[in-house]
Amino acid sequence: MKALVYRGPGFKALEQRPKPEIQAPGDAIVKITKTTICGTDLHILKGDVPTCTPGRILGHEGVGVVDSVGPGCTGFVPGQRVLISCISACGKCDYCRRGMYSHCSNGGWILGNTIDGTQAEYVRIPHADTSLHHLPQGVDEEALAMLSDIMPTGYECGVLNGKLETPGLNVAIVGAGPIGLATLLTAQFFSPAKLIVIDLDDNRLEVARRFGATHVINSGKEDATARVMELTDFIGADTVVEAVGLPETFELCQTLVAPGGTIANVGVHGCKADLHLENLWSRNISITTRLVDTVSTPMLLKAVIAGTLAPAALVTHRFPLDRILDAYDTFGQAARTGALKVIISP
Repeated sequence: MKALVYRGPGFKALEQRPKPEIQAPGDAIVKITKTTICGTDLHILKGDVPTCTPGRILGHEGVGVVDSVGPGCTGFVPGQRVLISCISACGKCDYCRRGMYSHCSNGGWILGNTIDGTQAEYVRIPHADTSLHHLPQGVDEEALAMLSDIMPTGYECGVLNGKLETPGLNVAIVGAGPIGLATLLTAQFFSPAKLIVIDLDDNRLEVARRFGATHVINSGKEDATARVMELTDFIGADTVVEAVGLPETFELCQTLVAPGGTIANVGVHGCKADLHLENLWSRNISITTRLVDTVSTPMLLKAVIAGTLAPAALVTHRFPLDRILDAYDTFGQAARTGALKVIISP
């Protein structure tokens, strides 16, 4: 089969690999119909994720058709259409029983990280009964592919960790990439008073406005902190979501948050960032971190079916697997190409 293989920092290649086989009773082999590229894949290629070693097939998102199952898989049979969770969960360990699937003792974020992933024609899914979801009939596969990772990540790590369940809060999202936009879309479940999105890219800010942002700020053209203070009666934002993963953006979040507010970090950080406790120590600030657990995926599926969530709007480009290297170039140069999410179809 064809697969996109990580060959070390800065290097990747489309290669021929053997079709994966069942290794454990709970495994399933899934034939990929749609997959995509995540910002985390770009972090891997930069060398920011040391657990991913050269020779690994990348990718942790996608939808497909069950090809075969192990004798211990009871929830799926060959021929069924499935959504692949970016998190593999055994459902039995202490962390899984607490809903922390990302820290599963026998799984977690392993696809495209410590085991071969979804940017291929086939993928092996461990713990298939608790790591796959049945796809509803008649729903766009491209929309459903967004539920593998970015939509639950935006919702769980940004909205829930940002304590947005109370309506009427002022929210600032730093970063209008796919994760920031996913946070923007799902934050609207709770009717914030102001949804302020900050980025350097006018194209992405215009997308954010179309997706429901009440205000957008280009931080390369104006003082983002001063503008957020002006918009919030000089108090600051109740919730600030860091959706980039750079020291500068994390430090910006610290200047935007209101007393008693929350900074919810979603971005993948490959180097240290300063924590300005000299300014924050007395302000009752909470800082949260999280890797997505995908516990919200069933709810998000229902929202897509009901038409209250439209993640297909995030898809901007489409490529066959043969052109996945072009897809990476397009996704990696988003400021030039306007890319948000790219769909790859084997």
